[in-house]
Amino acid sequence: MDTLRTLLLSLLIVIAGGATLGAATDGLRVFTTESARRLAVREHAVRVPDLALQAANGDQIALQDLRGNWLLVDFIYTRCQTYCSVLGSDFARLQDRLAAPLASGRLQLLSISFDPEHDGPAQLAAYQRRFGDRGSGWLAARPLDAEGVAAATRAFGIRVLDDGLGGYVHNASIALVDPQGRLVRIFDAGQPEVVAAALQAVLAQ
Repeated sequence: MDTLRTLLLSLLIVIAGGATLGAATDGLRVFTTESARRLAVREHAVRVPDLALQAANGDQIALQDLRGNWLLVDFIYTRCQTYCSVLGSDFARLQDRLAAPLASGRLQLLSISFDPEHDGPAQLAAYQRRFGDRGSGWLAARPLDAEGVAAATRAFGIRVLDDGLGGYVHNASIALVDPQGRLVRIFDAGQPEVVAAALQAVLAQ
């Protein structure tokens, strides 16, 4: 009898634990903050606020100016030798794989620096050259002030931490903004083929 009672109690604990985990993880779909962010974006597009930026050529632009076309956005700082190197290589490869929509203006690549104090136009231009910018469809820019950095990183869910060595630790991804200015999908860095295939499917619709 005691053995049966123990088995039943254990079964109830497992069921209760599974139900709790399922509720806490949205049906076992979410286990991390990052995956929760990506799932939320896929299910509910997020309006991206207008942002004032200075481009690598020195011109001031606004994120709103780029609406009407699809936009791929990543966040970098030019002194970075880790994640940002992957992102820079991704964008250069996407220039090749998505050359036609970039040339026609249906798509734009945008790298935003979250370190505008160090990343002026010259540094942004050098960053693009370092990764073989093909000269078409890729903008590198910086917010005009700290408030702009906070607004940009908050809108795109970018977390930036001082690494104590003069640099930063940050999450690396590529965000897709639709022509209405809504964040609709987030891709992993280092998978330009996946990004290109998704964009080709979207643009073919």
